[in-house]
Amino acid sequence: MSTRHNYKNLKIWKLGLEIANDTSDLLLNFPKHEMYDLSSQLSRCSVSIPSNIAEGSSRTNKSFSHFLNISLGSSFELGTQLLIGHHRQYINQETLKQLENKLEEFQRMTMSFQNSLSQ
Repeated sequence: MSTRHNYKNLKIWKLGLEIANDTSDLLLNFPKHEMYDLSSQLSRCSVSIPSNIAEGSSRTNKSFSHFLNISLGSSFELGTQLLIGHHRQYINQETLKQLENKLEEFQRMTMSFQNSLSQ
């Protein structure tokens, strides 16, 4: 039997939401000329992380696992875009490290949770 998950109780969703909010705060300091380029991409993929967990939580475990894969993919995409932002000197080293640490924790937790779904 498959159980439905209340996404608001999931630690991975809470961490994903925190990452999305941290990213949003970070974008306030980005130059205006990046609004339709890097800023937009960072915003979309960071919001995708908790959104896919929420959407998948109402599905079967097999389908939920697929949504978790999308969320994980967005987290790796975000990591790459943060490095680009750092290279362009929009993100300082300390902020980059803090977000990278949260992303790594999110990825570890999500993969572990995903493994528990298939058992």
